[in-house]
Amino acid sequence: MAKDLYKVLGVSKGISEEDLRKAYRALAKKYHPDLNIGDAAAGERFKEISAAYDILGDAEKRKRYDAGEIDESGHERPERQFYRQYAEGPGGTKYHYSTGGGGAGFEDLGDIFSDLFGARGGRESPFAGMAGRGGDVRYTLSVSFLEAARGGPKRITLPDGNTLDVTIPAGTQSGQTLRLRGKGALGRSEADRGDAYVTIEVEPHPDFERKGNDIHGKLPISLDEAVLGGKVEAQTIAGPITVTVPPNSNTGSVLRLKGRGIAPPNGPAGDHYVRLEVILPKRADPELKSFLEKWREGHRYDPRER
Repeated sequence: MAKDLYKVLGVSKGISEEDLRKAYRALAKKYHPDLNIGDAAAGERFKEISAAYDILGDAEKRKRYDAGEIDESGHERPERQFYRQYAEGPGGTKYHYSTGGGGAGFEDLGDIFSDLFGARGGRESPFAGMAGRGGDVRYTLSVSFLEAARGGPKRITLPDGNTLDVTIPAGTQSGQTLRLRGKGALGRSEADRGDAYVTIEVEPHPDFERKGNDIHGKLPISLDEAVLGGKVEAQTIAGPITVTVPPNSNTGSVLRLKGRGIAPPNGPAGDHYVRLEVILPKRADPELKSFLEKWREGHRYDPRER
């Protein structure tokens, strides 16, 4: 009996693309093989979920599925199958063999997503590989703010257990696409592999904000540090450093840490800007209160005066 792909993902037919994606992500995370080692049932469920989203997650395929032109496996209905044939490989990955031209073209139809590793596969053109060269494949890789700022190696874990190693250049920004030559689909031989294109998504940081190659952040300081000044440890994208807080510093005062921002492969490094925030003790201090009551008698001022 044919499976209803909407029921496989636990959603209704009229669901929006965004809500469909959220439902898939939740299920993919729950049943991902790396979180269910040794659980064959979870592995099969993950394949079933991925196969369903392969079709419903693609607007054109979803339209054709809803219209009854393709079945739950992505195969043409019998009356349309004369011009295209499919075979399914390990891990639910579907290989598309074109009847026109030379070699076999490869189309990765899997939306390879994992909240653990942040990778999800894309789709290549169905005309790739016509001259024997393997098709290009596309992925989206989520990286942390600091990973993007500092750069370094990152590994994508695919549902079938294979991995793809990526080197993130320092200063990479969201939307930037990295090209990995020869890391795509296999063509007629190993030498004929296509390329892999990895689009980077940078996750936000709770304390840092990037503006160009500059980094902006906040630095909490105590009342005595604000009044008297002193040496304070501040966090940067490269780790903690000691900064000097000038005496009589107010909330909103900004310190510039030259060259402590993003250091791109080509070009000068940006700066790190620290905005000071004066924080009072969490608990009331009777001595501080008594002192300020006496101090206020002869030193009253209006901080709101312009």
